[in-house]
Amino acid sequence: MSRRIVSVLAVIFAVACGAAAFVWLHAGGQRKTVVQFTPDPPAARSGAPHEAGRTGAAVSPNQPVSAVSSKPAWNAVPAPEFTPTSGEVLDFTSSVAKVNNVASLRLVVDGRKEVAGTAAWHLQAFAHTQNPLRMVFELDDQFDSYSAPADFASVQYEMRLSERGQKVQSVQRMTPTGREPAPAGASEARVLPGTRDPLGMIEYLRSVDWSKTPMVHGPVYDGHKLYEVRAQKTGSAEVEVPAGKFSTSTVDVKVFDNGEEMKDAHFTVYLVKDAARTPVLLEAVLPFATARVELTKKQ
Repeated sequence: MSRRIVSVLAVIFAVACGAAAFVWLHAGGQRKTVVQFTPDPPAARSGAPHEAGRTGAAVSPNQPVSAVSSKPAWNAVPAPEFTPTSGEVLDFTSSVAKVNNVASLRLVVDGRKEVAGTAAWHLQAFAHTQNPLRMVFELDDQFDSYSAPADFASVQYEMRLSERGQKVQSVQRMTPTGREPAPAGASEARVLPGTRDPLGMIEYLRSVDWSKTPMVHGPVYDGHKLYEVRAQKTGSAEVEVPAGKFSTSTVDVKVFDNGEEMKDAHFTVYLVKDAARTPVLLEAVLPFATARVELTKKQ
């Protein structure tokens, strides 16, 4: 699977799908993540989304801007107490089926920078496969997001990929109108107003007060294509990962392509119930296995 679908969990798909045969042929030591889940009552999960927006087909970045809605699809304002912590570093380990530590993932908040004449949060993700998987699937990827402070809408998204010896670099300037020319060395990506990239989406999910907002939805551009993402709080969970034990909100994330739910792109994110709402566990249900990304350290 070459698609890099929304969320930082994209690395799981790159690693897990590329190493499917390896997973089935090698059974490593299994370390179970402890999750004690308590579902929300049906009434708490049946409310309408707090964001007004498109609920139909996602729009290709190449589609004429006149054919898309000019109304932002994410209208909920981030909780006032939430601001990314400059210098924050989150380290994760990834496992697939019975194989632990197949990849490492690091998320970094690299402060605020100026892009396109406006202030933006510089968000980074670094992904690396680990031995023994690295011997058959070498992956060293870096993602850079420049996201608006108010709502984490993407201003610029960069991918520097190195997979199995093949290197790809992409710098894309987001534009909802097509009237903002991309600078030298970058290409133009035409998106819906309010579109986020994968890293901006994670920060946006952290900004939502899930005790008051049971569902959000809107467009996310993964560097190749525009999707619609719907995130809904389904309950609470006591989670134990290498970084410790946490009380979390459980948020299901579904991805839609042209109005159709992608069955191989179902994620669950566990966010700590505090002002920072740190993601401590991310799960992806794959066609052949379940992949997990567990927090090992927060700096």
